Amino acid sequence: MTRMVQVAVAGDVTEAEEIESMLRAAGIDPQLEPAIDHHPRSIEDAPQKVLVPEASLEAAIHAIESLSDPEEIITDP
Repeated sequence: MTRMVQVAVAGDVTEAEEIESMLRAAGIDPQLEPAIDHHPRSIEDAPQKVLVPEASLEAAIHAIESLSDPEEIITDP
């Protein structure tokens, strides 16, 4: 199994899906998971971690930087 590492933290699900789309366009298969613990029935739009295979970390950082406005994305590896 490939080890997944965090490449970014998105402020909400919509932002996470935008980053996910950028990474998929770059040929990287990301995964999303909540960045904070919250009640399972909660409907809040919580921050999301964007995870990528460890071997793709540098390519993912490059893809996010080149395909986004630097002020919009907060990377937190």
